[in-house]
Amino acid sequence: MAPDTAGLRPGSLDSEKALLHVVQSPGLWPHSPFSLASYPFRGTAALSIIHTHPPLPSDPQLFRPFLRADLLAEPVEGGWARAVPGVLVLSWYPPGMADDNGEPSDDLVPAILDTAHQYNIQVAFHIQPYKGRDDITLHDNIKYIIDTYGSHGAFYRYKNSMGKSLPLFYIYDSYLTTPEAWAHLLTPSGLHSIRNTPYDGVFIALLVEEGHTHDILAAGFDGMYTYFASNGFSFGSSHQNWKAVKNFCDANNLMFIPSVGPGYIDTSIRPWNNHNTRNRVNGKYYETALQAALTVRPEIVSITSFNEWHEGTQIEKAIPKKTPTRLYLDYLPHQPSLYLELTRRWAEHFIKEKEQWLM
Repeated sequence: MAPDTAGLRPGSLDSEKALLHVVQSPGLWPHSPFSLASYPFRGTAALSIIHTHPPLPSDPQLFRPFLRADLLAEPVEGGWARAVPGVLVLSWYPPGMADDNGEPSDDLVPAILDTAHQYNIQVAFHIQPYKGRDDITLHDNIKYIIDTYGSHGAFYRYKNSMGKSLPLFYIYDSYLTTPEAWAHLLTPSGLHSIRNTPYDGVFIALLVEEGHTHDILAAGFDGMYTYFASNGFSFGSSHQNWKAVKNFCDANNLMFIPSVGPGYIDTSIRPWNNHNTRNRVNGKYYETALQAALTVRPEIVSITSFNEWHEGTQIEKAIPKKTPTRLYLDYLPHQPSLYLELTRRWAEHFIKEKEQWLM
């Protein structure tokens, strides 16, 4: 039986139960919906925050979002009364910065935190590879995030093996900076070390190639995640390699966070990338990935993604839609909430499995 979460107060998330981390993007495309909608973890109402405009026929989205983009905050009945708590991992750029296809979004973070707090969801940060990012600028970013948001009830902290609760940060494309540079920040003897300071945290690097395992260790990171939802796309995202990666992490006191996704298709923005498409198979691809992740007994599983529609990895609700010029993909014959329901089911299963591992 899954643990009873009915008595949890907003912001009182037990980090030991926050096993599933879901990646959320607040505006990779200026006309895609931005939402925390229908979150499959806690509460009888789903949660949504919409920031931008509804998809247009020219949008790089092969699925049609269920949520209406004219609403700022709309609770949608979701029936998740027995769902378990979780963590939203918010893709983040420093104030005034964004990727080539988006707009600055740091000013949205307070609203995200406030709304997440109402539904007992906590928020971690997925720091993007903005131009000029290095060990020095990341130090500034961490200080800014903790000083600005660290006191919020929805700000996520991970309780480590020593019983200390620290902010957890995912560092996307961490391999773009050398291990030697990261070590200045992330090792206790580094030139501007963040360790054992008020800005210490749990720092998770991206594992792409096999050799990155040793680089991540040398750099002083606390663990690694695999991010990509396409099984076989990279060494890190290949399910068959996860056992070996977990063994390496266990031997070196690192966390391994395998990343799973419901499928992958990005041919609307990368027409040449069809070989990395992964069909959803009515949810079977997602469940196979989740089972592969649980097999290696991780502390946390991350999900890519909640709303990256342009890469077809979203677990958010999608509906059938046809226009005179376009037929959108959908989840038929299942309901729009299929992947939210699967996420809830596997989150509960993860709780039960972890209880058995610890016996």
